[in-house]
Amino acid sequence: MDETSIPVPAEDAVVEAAPEPKPLPKMAPIRSRFLYVDVAAQRAKQLRRGALPRLAHLRPDPETGARPEMPPKLERVAMQEVEEGLVVYELPDKPPVGETAR
Repeated sequence: MDETSIPVPAEDAVVEAAPEPKPLPKMAPIRSRFLYVDVAAQRAKQLRRGALPRLAHLRPDPETGARPEMPPKLERVAMQEVEEGLVVYELPDKPPVGETAR
């Protein structure tokens, strides 16, 4: 391959910063402990797979992009996010009264 075919960026090229993430809507407090466990477990799974935490003290630095050290128990982070209403979830529709699931 010819070295002259590789494009070289100009020295005065402007690099745009990543846009700020839009704020998530606050969810209502979860009253059912079963729903709380399900939502927190799903969020913990997302965190284990590399999702960015939504807690302010665990977010990456906007200037450098450096991520703070994550706590060893991501389940606790997920539970705190759910308690603060930072995790958005949807409930399935209920079937009409008198009908059963088939």
